[in-house]
Amino acid sequence: MSNARNVVIVGATGAVGQQFISILEQRNFPTKRVRFLASARSVGKKVTFRGKQYPVEELTEKSFDGDQIGLFSAGGSISKQFAPIAAKAGCLVIDNSSAFRMERDVPLVVPEVNGEEVTNAPRNIIANPNCSTIQMVVALKPLHDAARIRRIVVTTLQSVSGAGARAIEELRVQTRDVLDGKGRDQLDRSIFKHPIAFNAMPQIPSKADFNEAGYTSEEMKLLNETRKIMGDPSINVTMTCVRVPVFFAHSEAVNIETEKKLSAAQARAILSRAPGVQVVDDPMAMKYPLAIDAGGTDPVFVGRIREDQSIPNGLNLWVVADNLRKGAALNAIQIAEEVLRREPAKV
Repeated sequence: MSNARNVVIVGATGAVGQQFISILEQRNFPTKRVRFLASARSVGKKVTFRGKQYPVEELTEKSFDGDQIGLFSAGGSISKQFAPIAAKAGCLVIDNSSAFRMERDVPLVVPEVNGEEVTNAPRNIIANPNCSTIQMVVALKPLHDAARIRRIVVTTLQSVSGAGARAIEELRVQTRDVLDGKGRDQLDRSIFKHPIAFNAMPQIPSKADFNEAGYTSEEMKLLNETRKIMGDPSINVTMTCVRVPVFFAHSEAVNIETEKKLSAAQARAILSRAPGVQVVDDPMAMKYPLAIDAGGTDPVFVGRIREDQSIPNGLNLWVVADNLRKGAALNAIQIAEEVLRREPAKV
């Protein structure tokens, strides 16, 4: 294919890295060459891509010769060190960490919302937003365009896969141990400070990083990233992020206040036409988005659409999406697709 690119995956053995591999295959992304990088401890492992096995190579400063698109998901410190090196070597970096998201000269992109920003990457780096932000803005941008959102109140219910593969295993083992009769003090807690099985923790990340106002870094991402992606610094956002004992997919209870009134029926019609959104909204028949159904799928699901009876121009929404796919790997690959669509000759 004339627009095929040399692609490198950084963090190829991690949960998001594995999703990169799967989604590149599923979407038939045009590749000439694909390479898979990780830390030294992963060297010797093999990954399978399009029916062939490839060795995992060690990530070094000399890793990016000839690479044209880099999909990074190896953590913020790795991105800060290696993304500029890759970018200087001519590799367009699409970074899944928080390292560059709020930097002025790095676009923060959700293709359904602000895809045009991929053409404005002077540092050859494009940032992939936080998982919870992505699904929320996909659902809210069409409503913002129709009625201008003034305020967002959101509570996220986030799956353990957002904390990585070891967190998934911790939930699995704790669930088994609780059912076997073990007490709280007997549960392994290497990832989360408190037990996650049969529990809900109003703190993400699990380390103590509350700011002076009492908000965590994860919560502040919903404010700062939403404003940047939506291109409207006047939007007010207040939020609480909660870790729940779900393996995959994040759920969000979202309340919005708009300048112009939107009825539930109008909002439902707008969202039914919105790119990347699937409306599931028949609560009388017990049909609404569920994390168990969203896992392994691509859409942002929206349901429980109803007017807020406490204010004149308010709506409530229930928003669910797979955090490893649309919340991470899929969005990054959609960014790469948008780059190819808009600038096929420049990457």
